Amino acid sequence: MAQRDTDTDDVEVTDDVEGVTRAVLAASRLLMAVSARSLAAVEDGVTLPQFRMLVVLSTRGATKLVTLAELLQVAPSTAMRMVDRLIAAGLAAREVNPESRRETLLTLTDEGRRTVAGVVARRRAAIASIVERLDPAHRAALVEALAAFNEAGGEPSFPVPDDAQAQALGWGEPGPTRDV
Repeated sequence: MAQRDTDTDDVEVTDDVEGVTRAVLAASRLLMAVSARSLAAVEDGVTLPQFRMLVVLSTRGATKLVTLAELLQVAPSTAMRMVDRLIAAGLAAREVNPESRRETLLTLTDEGRRTVAGVVARRRAAIASIVERLDPAHRAALVEALAAFNEAGGEPSFPVPDDAQAQALGWGEPGPTRDV
C-alpha cells in the first residue's frame, strides 16, 4: 500500500515499494533486451554468462580459473566448460603462470578484446539513444535515482576515474558480489 509523505521541500513523495519494484523490473527487462541485442551481433554465439567471463578477463587481465569461478559465482567445473568454449571460439587462451609454472592463467585473445569492445559499444549506443529521448529533468532524476539504487545494492555508481579500462567498458572492476 502506498504511503504519502512530504519531505522538507514540500514535494510529495510516494513510498510505494511494490510500484517501484514493478518499475525497476520493467527497466530491467529493457536493459536485458538492450544487452541481448548487443550480444546478438557477436557472430561466435557468445552467451551472456560467457560474455560476463570475457568482461572479467578484460578488466582483470590474466586470471586463475578458481579466481574466475569465484568472481562469476559459479563452480570451477562450470567455469572450465565456459573457458573451453571461449578457447574453441578463439576468444580466450590459456598460458602458464610465469610466477608458478604449475598454474594456468586465462587471458583474452585479441579477438576476445574486440568482441568485448564491440558488444559494450553497441550497448552504450543503445542506452544513449534511449537516454537522449528523455527530457533533461528526467535525465537528472534518473541519475540520482540510479545512484541511490546502486548504492542500496552495493554497486558503485560510477567507475573509479583513473581506471580507464573499466571506464571504457562502463563499469568498475568486477568482484564477488558484482554482476557484470
